[in-house]
Amino acid sequence: MTTRTNEMIVSTAQADGKLVVELVETPVTPPGPNEVLVEMEAAPINPSDLGLLFGSADLENAEFSDRRIVAPMSPAMTASLRKRHGDAMPVGNEGAGRVVEAGSDPVAQALMGKRVACLPGGAFARYRIADAATCMPLPDDVSAEQGAAAFVNPLTALGFVETMKRDGGKALVHTAAASNLGQMLLRICLEDGIGIVNVVRSDAQVQLLRDIGAVHALNMAEDGYDAALVDAIAATQAFTAFDPIGGGTQMGRILNAMEQVASRDERFSRYGSSRMKRGYVYGRLDTGPIVMDRSFGISWSVSGWLLFNFLQTVSAEVKERMYARVMSGLTTTFASHYSDRVSLAGMLDRDAVMTYNARKTGEKFLVLPQA
Repeated sequence: MTTRTNEMIVSTAQADGKLVVELVETPVTPPGPNEVLVEMEAAPINPSDLGLLFGSADLENAEFSDRRIVAPMSPAMTASLRKRHGDAMPVGNEGAGRVVEAGSDPVAQALMGKRVACLPGGAFARYRIADAATCMPLPDDVSAEQGAAAFVNPLTALGFVETMKRDGGKALVHTAAASNLGQMLLRICLEDGIGIVNVVRSDAQVQLLRDIGAVHALNMAEDGYDAALVDAIAATQAFTAFDPIGGGTQMGRILNAMEQVASRDERFSRYGSSRMKRGYVYGRLDTGPIVMDRSFGISWSVSGWLLFNFLQTVSAEVKERMYARVMSGLTTTFASHYSDRVSLAGMLDRDAVMTYNARKTGEKFLVLPQA
């Protein structure tokens, strides 16, 4: 059997108030019967990875050295992470690479030698064990880079549509809509004839989405945004919103706009309109509190949304349909675009960290573990 040495990025929260992120060597263990060993070739840095990687640690005052970052944490962060004190946690949700060893199960054996997209956890590594049942073989003409982001963003975008339909809706509102995920969601809605109101932060992002085909692309920073939001919701009948921002007033403004539309054709009621208005928060781009100036009656809900929880609620048939659609559209509908590519060691470079941790639209990094 080939002897292999692994390198991987791990994040350790310490009881002394320090967060340590480092590139370490670890042994490569053989896969179990239902598992495969993947030689990782590409892995995207998603916003969902950054919470585990850095959290809210003070990177401005961190110590950067070869293969290691030591950043101070606030007392509140240190206390909130007490259950992971001392645990070196591997980072990186998804990626793609070549299967170099396979367990005895026929499903695992069928993947031997194939390039696959996988969701192993700890994907920022040279090698990673993955459950064979969750791996998606990539077509021969699809590269590891094209397949690396086949799970989180594509399935999240499709999950939003499935959630909206399950709630009885026919259109949706999406904030931070110029992101890779937002562009995927827009393309899905255009393909499926679903109304979508895209909310962004700049005129350049508005133009980006209009170039893709968006009918309703709104700049939240412009005067008249709230009135334009009402008009767009009226035109689409979008009463479900998905928001990665989290903190601030944005969700409240959207629900208020929905209420203005919903109450137009109803008689006055001190309880507000009877139309249910739903908001789903799936990120924390703003770590402050969610502030809502409630003018939207009683028929409303705001809750969290997480891909992995959603997938546990749908049938095998729905999952298979979603996976098949992703595979058929990896280079079109679900294509991801990267501003930078870095090695595992390059992930810990100060300039790179400050760029990808800023989570700015258009600045998405791809990790190349074999570089």
